[in-house]
Amino acid sequence: MNILRSGASVPRVLRPCRPRSLLRTRFPIPPVASRAFHAGPSLWGIKSQILKDVGEGITEVQIIQWYVEEGAHIEEWKPLCQYQSDKAVDDITSRYAGVIKKLHFEADDTVPTGQALCDIEVEDGKYPDDHAPHEPTPEPEPPLTSPEADILATAQAAESSSIEPQVPEEIVEILKSKHASLATPAVRGLLKTHKVDILDINGTGKEGRVLKEDVLKHVESRDSPVSAAVTPQLTRPITLDTRQSESEVTLTPIQTAMFKTMTKSLSIPHLLYTDELKVNDIASIRKKLVSGARDPKRITFLPFVVKAVSLALNQYPILNARVDTTDTNKPKIIMREKHNIGIAMDTPKGLIVPNIKDVANRSISDIAAEISRLSALGKEGKLGPADLSGGTITVSNIGNIGGTYVAPVIVPTEVAILGVGRMRTVPVFDDKGDVTRGELVNFSWSADHRVIDGATMARMGNRVRELIESPELMLLELR
Repeated sequence: MNILRSGASVPRVLRPCRPRSLLRTRFPIPPVASRAFHAGPSLWGIKSQILKDVGEGITEVQIIQWYVEEGAHIEEWKPLCQYQSDKAVDDITSRYAGVIKKLHFEADDTVPTGQALCDIEVEDGKYPDDHAPHEPTPEPEPPLTSPEADILATAQAAESSSIEPQVPEEIVEILKSKHASLATPAVRGLLKTHKVDILDINGTGKEGRVLKEDVLKHVESRDSPVSAAVTPQLTRPITLDTRQSESEVTLTPIQTAMFKTMTKSLSIPHLLYTDELKVNDIASIRKKLVSGARDPKRITFLPFVVKAVSLALNQYPILNARVDTTDTNKPKIIMREKHNIGIAMDTPKGLIVPNIKDVANRSISDIAAEISRLSALGKEGKLGPADLSGGTITVSNIGNIGGTYVAPVIVPTEVAILGVGRMRTVPVFDDKGDVTRGELVNFSWSADHRVIDGATMARMGNRVRELIESPELMLLELR
């Protein structure tokens, strides 16, 4: 067959060609896999931060403040929030590193143990054995079609019209700060009292935090009446407004804990036993110690009382026990070996009861130093759960404030408490019948009458009185 034409170039090699369709049939070309770049959520999962059991039989806590907000990034073991329980104020740290997706509770809310505090978006597979998310994350909505997108864009443009006033950039920066809406419990209580939104206040604290002074300044400017000249009306009779004004005040975290604890305590039948002690010998010892001690304020009357209670507990250990009513049909007495004696303290935030651990193995000087340490931490609000938990019996020295007699209330996890009244100087008769100077103190005991009878309480009180009135007897039992 003549395939060449005049003037055409001659190819070097002539190869037979197959149709393209035949090549595809015999040697099919695999389809190219479509690749798509996925956004972060496909590589991330949701974990719930669960409120664990904080110990000491506590079943719920109150959130004081959050350190984070939704959308913020949190590192592992960094503080999430501050809480108040019946025992202490402490922080809850994050078990995960990721982004806060949802806060399930607000400040001042009460959270039962076992509930999810917040949801955290974490890297997928990093925490495989932890809790599942508290709530399923909603599926993203499908993208709008072109006409729908145009309509939405038009509506958004109308909402962001230039007719609306523009907010200064400085204020926007403050409102968007993750610290702008954070405040201490005292400031939040002030906000609730005056019904003020925290976001309406320009905080002057660190990183935009709202301070107490900011709230007061805002309220003063809001409530200041317009000045107007008032013409005195001398002949008009004065009309008094006899209506009573009332305002609602939310309980502080310490007051909330005390409310719950004392409500439980008053369900216990109390036995009250009081006695009067002569403390001349201890007063004399203290004067000698003060004259020769470097720090005369450390050795007070209270360390002697705490040590005397511990020595008496060796003979009456049931007063160091607690009652277990888990099974109401078979209540039990749980005996405890160590004497962790609580000391009721008046602090700026309210009444707290830290305890001195293992008093039986401490000297009077050690007890005095521990009381000083706990008192300093209490005034600063830095007492932790270790200092506030584990108490077995309590001593409340109300006498350093005032009052001769007191009827103390038992802590639910204990069976006895001692209230110490104010020391006073009165004339007394000595063994010879002569009138002498007497330093007297009233001791008031309360005991759980379900398990402690009056005779046992009286014997315990008598033993403490012997040790206080004759402190040299303590030397025979000191270790």
